[in-house]
Amino acid sequence: MRGRRTGSNGLDAWPGYVDALSTLLMVTIFVLLVFVLAEAFLSSALTGSNKTIDQLRDQIAELTQSLSMETSKDTNMAQELSALNAQLAAAQSQNASLNQQLTMANGTVSDLTQQAQGVQAQLSDAQAKDSADQGQITSLQQQLSALEQASADAGPSVTAQLKDTQGKLAAQQKISADALAQVTLLNNQIAAMRLQLASLQAALDAAKAADVKDNVQIVDLGKQLNEALARKVAELQQYQSEFFKIMKQSLAGQRNIRVDGDRFIFQSDVLFPVDSATMTPAGVAEIADVAKAVIAINGKIPANVNWILSVEGYADAQPITGGPYATNFDLSSARALTVLHLLEADGVPASRLSASALGSNNPIATGTTAQDYAQNRRIEFRLTTP
Repeated sequence: MRGRRTGSNGLDAWPGYVDALSTLLMVTIFVLLVFVLAEAFLSSALTGSNKTIDQLRDQIAELTQSLSMETSKDTNMAQELSALNAQLAAAQSQNASLNQQLTMANGTVSDLTQQAQGVQAQLSDAQAKDSADQGQITSLQQQLSALEQASADAGPSVTAQLKDTQGKLAAQQKISADALAQVTLLNNQIAAMRLQLASLQAALDAAKAADVKDNVQIVDLGKQLNEALARKVAELQQYQSEFFKIMKQSLAGQRNIRVDGDRFIFQSDVLFPVDSATMTPAGVAEIADVAKAVIAINGKIPANVNWILSVEGYADAQPITGGPYATNFDLSSARALTVLHLLEADGVPASRLSASALGSNNPIATGTTAQDYAQNRRIEFRLTTP
């Protein structure tokens, strides 16, 4: 009986073990299921966050590009405003010169007026003297007539007195003739002064009218130049945006090409081997894409909008120790010209191209690592005004 009890107790324990193991297995499966679901939810949330972050980065890049373009446009507008200010200063200087001439003409008119008044006074004196002389001549003529009548009845003494009176009359007539000659001369001088005064007055009126006209023209010139500048900036801005759109579509997916403001930057390693201005086949293909974009935008820009594609070559700050180029300026110049000639060969009008070499100036990376040097070896494209 004891043996039966022992065997019976051993068999009765297995169902408990099985139940415990089943429960443990179910709990484990439930925990794993919860973990998998949580991981799926977290993965979905992280994916959405990454997309949002990428969108924000794209928006930041676009805002940075717009800000750089506005900064560049502000710089161009400041330069054109300086040129307009120089024109305005020249016009104001010319206006000041006219004012000075006007002041001198006023002074001359005043002097001539005073001289004319003096001559007029002299003429009045001469005319008064002439009237007095005419009175004396009349009196002497009357005396002469009386003496001639008396001489017919008188003796030699009266005849002598008559001759004396005739002499006085001749002298007085001479004085009167001199006075008349002086009056005539003064009249001529007054007439000449009046003509000169009229001429100066006409010149003075013309100078005043020109002064007023110049002041009006200066104001109108400033308004017209500002309006023309605003129109040109607006037109070029429109086609710059179109140019950027076409260039981005043509160069999409290129890692070594980036946009900075109103510039497209190509790393030189994409286009040229180190210390060389001979373009690689991959670089030739890239420049062909740029040429297609420029030709496409050239067909859309009106002929009266003056624009150019500026090709700027840069090099790093490492000194050149050998090869065909003596300095980084020479190397950057040769690379810029190579790109320009390729664009021209691909159909871009030569009148719309310009090339410049800046050597190691204006680096975009200030470090001294190999990566920094690689960033500074670059070609930049910019759509701008001449």
